[in-house]
Amino acid sequence: MKLIISEKEIAARRIAKILSGDGLAEEKICGVPVYGFKIGDEDYKVMGLRGHIMQVGYPKEYANWVKVDPMELITARIEKVPIKEKSTNKKAASKKSTRVKADYVKALKKMADDTSEIILATDFDREGELIGYDAWQVVKEKNSLAPVKRAKFSAITPRDINEAFAKLGKVDLNLAFAGRARQDIDLIWGATLTRFISLASFQIWDKYLSVGRVQTPTLTLIVNREMEIKSFVPILYWVVNVKLATKSGQEFEATHKKKRFLKKDEAYKAYNNIKDSGTVLGVTEKTRKLAPPAPFNTTSLIVIANAIGFAAARTISIAENLYMNGYISYPRTDNTVYPSSIGISEIAKMFDKSDEFKEMSREVISQEKIVASRGKKRSTDHPPIYPTSVAEKKNLKSDVWKLYELIVRRFMCTLLPSAEVKSITADIDIGGELFRANGSNIIKLGWTKFYPYFKHEDVFIPDLEAKQILTVSGKEILDKQTKPSSRYTQGRLVEKMEELGLGTKATRHTIIQNLMQRGYIHGNPLTPSEKAVAVIKMLKKHAEKISSPDMTSELEMYMDGIASGDQTKEEVVDKSREMLKDIMVNLKNGKEEISQEIKDGIKKDLIVGKCMDKDCDGNLIIRTSRKTKKRFIGCSAYPKCTNTFSLPQNGLILTTEQKCKHCGYPVVRVIRKGRRPWDLCINNICPGKNANNKKFRYSKGSKKAAD
Repeated sequence: MKLIISEKEIAARRIAKILSGDGLAEEKICGVPVYGFKIGDEDYKVMGLRGHIMQVGYPKEYANWVKVDPMELITARIEKVPIKEKSTNKKAASKKSTRVKADYVKALKKMADDTSEIILATDFDREGELIGYDAWQVVKEKNSLAPVKRAKFSAITPRDINEAFAKLGKVDLNLAFAGRARQDIDLIWGATLTRFISLASFQIWDKYLSVGRVQTPTLTLIVNREMEIKSFVPILYWVVNVKLATKSGQEFEATHKKKRFLKKDEAYKAYNNIKDSGTVLGVTEKTRKLAPPAPFNTTSLIVIANAIGFAAARTISIAENLYMNGYISYPRTDNTVYPSSIGISEIAKMFDKSDEFKEMSREVISQEKIVASRGKKRSTDHPPIYPTSVAEKKNLKSDVWKLYELIVRRFMCTLLPSAEVKSITADIDIGGELFRANGSNIIKLGWTKFYPYFKHEDVFIPDLEAKQILTVSGKEILDKQTKPSSRYTQGRLVEKMEELGLGTKATRHTIIQNLMQRGYIHGNPLTPSEKAVAVIKMLKKHAEKISSPDMTSELEMYMDGIASGDQTKEEVVDKSREMLKDIMVNLKNGKEEISQEIKDGIKKDLIVGKCMDKDCDGNLIIRTSRKTKKRFIGCSAYPKCTNTFSLPQNGLILTTEQKCKHCGYPVVRVIRKGRRPWDLCINNICPGKNANNKKFRYSKGSKKAAD
């Protein structure tokens, strides 16, 4: 029997259907769905995993945070153990259930004796190679003689799957070992630093402070930007504008050629010099091409999807679902150049009968020659992201369809001609002051006709000629000031991480998600908590290397060396251990100062806002009752002020600077794993809340709650 191992169950089912021609039987082995079929006299079984089935960890003797010095974790033995399935339904778990938990390791071992050949069909990248390698090692424990082969594909379509299984290759051990090195390094750094910082600040158990090799320099970017914004000193400037009209009554606007006046008196002098008419000195017209966008890779997909409302992690989750169902190609790729093998014109023709995309499809295939746009990054592992089959809107959920439509439109637009924009610049003399009017409009739509995500605002200017006299119909002087750099959006942060070599295309979105779940950042654009600011300030002061992207990108380069065969896993992991030892020496020397700095930051995070009682100048603070262990909001002026407010007892509570638009009370953010964060007005009798919602009651003057 030939055993095919894929990364997910949904992929296993599709691969089995394609290879068998739908003539397959399903069974469950140790709770795991397995699909069987025959090709000639050969039996095949296809089993899907759930991603990683093995994880790295330390032996039990290192489990006690208090008794084990974090320094010991740097050189401690690392073991690989099966990941146990966790029940996601507490009610179902509390009842006697006939459902058998899926045990992937046990299922692999059970099939091992009958296996004559192993075919790994996991995703072809570091993570996928490691997942497949781990599964192979499980089978190998019971059957060391079964040979292993590798199926490499970038789309789960009949064409791609049949081609991949017709020319099976070898497992890329270097790629798998590069993935394993990342696991080991992230465990060593994460466990050592997290334990040290958490213990130093007395934040253990569920309050532990997470610190990581990639997570921390990423958080540093967000904190640094926040510090820039808070320390920014705006510069005042003035802008002088006029409204002009031709003899025929066509109106348009012009701005003083100086654009920004840094001195108020100079701005008003120019303003006062403006007469009732002006003379056109000259007109310049230029036509420029707007090239079609480059094909999507992982980063550019996240950036554009974020701009239309998708969080980075949600984008990848939906994209993976579309890939597993055969709608798009593999979504984890750096490539921005289509290989000739994918047949771009055939893909465009697929949509000829699609209600949503047929006009775009016909526009593409009607061209005499189809030339695809190209990005700057080219790789050979996977092509850029492109649609692989036609989906119907009615068959997909609204957000899934929204992302699928984005991918289809992007692909089609990469095959369409450039748009053309005409720019007009007119210089105008008004009372000796020079003004400039800039106009712009698209004169040839090209690819922009089918890409609503591209925004271009046409600015009207009438046909003008030199020496033409214009009437000044209005004038204004505007007081303005410079603005600080904006906060990072999730999309922009992913771009910055890629630029600095932080993380990989497969991990950047999860790093952002982890930072949010730990309460370090919130919102989009991303705002750091006071706790995050305290941790980063402390690390920059005592161990700057961990907060800098240089160290992380250096280790990424070493891991690339493993993938290319230039370095071994052991060499790279040992290099990382030596780096960490140096960092830990500095941290231990500043332990007392570190402890105080972080505790001060945590205290600031607990302040919800000023007390709402007019006669009180206290702060509303998140507290935990000594008796009931329940959390609530109380006033710092207790017992003089006994204002208290109920809080949800599950999830992470983050303070915000928001005020409720209905009652003016402070708003907190609640983060629960697996759910979208939601904002809650602390006033439980707020008129904006559902009157029937009695889950949280407003409490005032309750001494019991304060206790």
